[in-house]
Amino acid sequence: MPDVFNRRQGLALLGAASLAGWSSPANAQARPHSASAASTSIRADSAIALAPLAWRQRRLANGLQVVSLPNADAGQGASVSVQVWYRVGGKDDPAGRSGIAHLFEHMMFKRTRNMPNEMFDRLTEDVGGQNNAFTAEDMTAYQSEVPSNHLERLLWAEAERLAHLQVDQANFDSERKVVIEELRQRVLADPYGRLFNALPKLAFERHPYQRPVIGSEVDLNAATLDDVRRFHATYYRPDNALLIVVGDFDPAQLDGWVDRYFGPLATPAQDIPRVSTAEPARAQHSRVTLKAPSVPLPAVALVWKGPAVSHPDAPALEVASALLSAGDSSRLNATLVYDTQAAQAAGFSAELYADAGMLAAYAIAASGQPLRKLEAALLAQIARLAQGPIGWAEMDKVRTQMLTGALLSRQTPQGLADAAGRAVLLHGDVREADLRIARLQAVQVADVQRVLNRHVLQARRVTIDYLQGAAA
Repeated sequence: MPDVFNRRQGLALLGAASLAGWSSPANAQARPHSASAASTSIRADSAIALAPLAWRQRRLANGLQVVSLPNADAGQGASVSVQVWYRVGGKDDPAGRSGIAHLFEHMMFKRTRNMPNEMFDRLTEDVGGQNNAFTAEDMTAYQSEVPSNHLERLLWAEAERLAHLQVDQANFDSERKVVIEELRQRVLADPYGRLFNALPKLAFERHPYQRPVIGSEVDLNAATLDDVRRFHATYYRPDNALLIVVGDFDPAQLDGWVDRYFGPLATPAQDIPRVSTAEPARAQHSRVTLKAPSVPLPAVALVWKGPAVSHPDAPALEVASALLSAGDSSRLNATLVYDTQAAQAAGFSAELYADAGMLAAYAIAASGQPLRKLEAALLAQIARLAQGPIGWAEMDKVRTQMLTGALLSRQTPQGLADAAGRAVLLHGDVREADLRIARLQAVQVADVQRVLNRHVLQARRVTIDYLQGAAA
């Protein structure tokens, strides 16, 4: 399951009695599509050719990277998205302090030298805009959208909280409570939350990706104010940040404001610590049993090590994942859930990060179904996709869904800026926002079958049985 946690979810969970619903890993980041978008047909034999986006790029003397796209045809009127992405995520949490990156994301909305608590909300929401933030394995991103006449003050506010955040005990204690409540609701209270939260630990043997981004209650309670201040000083600096501006603005005016508010920020002399751990190949298959309270039906999960997101096999693995579990008509849902009724739910997920990846399949058993039979059924469906025929209509449907989602994201300043952030932080090149669409269109049936054979069927895995019982 992708460990992406955002501030709005955390705030909504504080004091909530239960989650509104549970999403499978394969669908955790799915975007809602409009009715017109759902009916769009993109034929596999007629590739879409898009003109490259005219990104502007510059770097300030203090190391701040700036990417902008003026007057984007986004259909949102006179609005602008301002996003700041930091090259720090869950993998950078100090040992024994898992969850610090996510906790600090919450802290960034607290007071600064010149802004009181929650003023950032007033500068965005009170003028008809919005803001949010998220923490993932490799990054932390702060995303806002406002009417374009509020661009200057938002740039000032982002520079202000980068340089002058005031981390005090009271705010630290209150945000830690929010994050711990989020952990309890999303992981501990959910019947299958502990299973998905455990997958990274079992998938990775050495890399810090094995620590879930949300952290543990023990580590969060052990964190101190000094830990958080040290984290801010280490990673929140101009040469570790990417500023993205997309929408209705004047380029020369933007450059002047960026120079005025971000240019004077100092860059520390110390090097930024980077994770350099190489994840080894798995030596052998293994089996693990996990127990948790309030598990209504047992489940089985299979995890394999996967490649990094920049690997040439990544697009084909995305398509394979969609063929297996995107929507009711996907292979695992159609066969395990509807046809044989062996599972209440089933899915496959390709979580590919900057340094390495995790591939996972799971099934929640229907009443009375033995887990070994369910495990065999999961593997059989993966093998059937990897070795049997894949019809044109099935491949075209999945590719259409994926391309439609990618194209819809380009229709708003927020979506364009998000694509730019992921392209730069995961691939080192904003042009990947365009190249991704071409790469998805280039995936053929043979590619899907090759990557499934290589990274799944011919690779060693960990099998996890998830049962009712006392948690370890």
